[in-house]
Amino acid sequence: MKTHEVILALRNKAGLSQEELAQKIFVTRQAVSRWEQGETVPNTETLKRLSQVFDVSINTLLGSPRKLICQCCGMPLEDPLIGRNKDGSLNEDYCKWCYADGIFTYSNKEELLAVCVGELRKQGFSEQQAREYMEEKLPTLAYWRRHEEFCDGGGLAAFKDRLVEELNGLSIEGMPNVEAVHPLVGSYVNLAYGLPSGERVKFLDDDKTYWGNQLPGAAGSSRCFGVLADKEFLLVCTYEEGGKNPELLVYRKR
Repeated sequence: MKTHEVILALRNKAGLSQEELAQKIFVTRQAVSRWEQGETVPNTETLKRLSQVFDVSINTLLGSPRKLICQCCGMPLEDPLIGRNKDGSLNEDYCKWCYADGIFTYSNKEELLAVCVGELRKQGFSEQQAREYMEEKLPTLAYWRRHEEFCDGGGLAAFKDRLVEELNGLSIEGMPNVEAVHPLVGSYVNLAYGLPSGERVKFLDDDKTYWGNQLPGAAGSSRCFGVLADKEFLLVCTYEEGGKNPELLVYRKR
């Protein structure tokens, strides 16, 4: 699709008239009409405002002329997977796992390497193949080329250490010690827990990135533990494979 087709389709999907869209992005209705007829293209600042209104990347607005990949882990990027800046706008250089709310979630290359190797092994790569591929790929990406510039001086590592300490301090019976927490996108871990009333409730925001891990249950058990946290809360649950039949054990404000 070309830019004028994309804007028209997104406006119709949002149920906005040309006048209503124009008001939201501080232009005239005639400007919107010219875009949709292919006579002109929005300037950079207007594209940013359109990106926020429609919650899509500028790349999408321009008809996806570039193949976006995360400049931290190398993952192909589509709009639902793109990380966000502190103001909520999309950052088209990084995925939600590597960049959330204006913060880089990996400061240690070995930690990211271990996660990526694990994911590639699920896709059929051998341990050696996956490691060799990622060891070659990561140094070519912008984040690792400019790592010292992006480094937060150890603040993120200290924050994750505090979360691990607090999760272990809950002393959940049968739960192994938490050794580390990793970034997890809300939509992948937002389970619906049953209440005594029979109602099922979700506690997370699908678009946010949290910190957590999966831990094995007791020997022979089909259930495992899930731990999750951010600046505001700690959560511990158990569930079966694929997140089935979740049971909430702890939800506590920090």
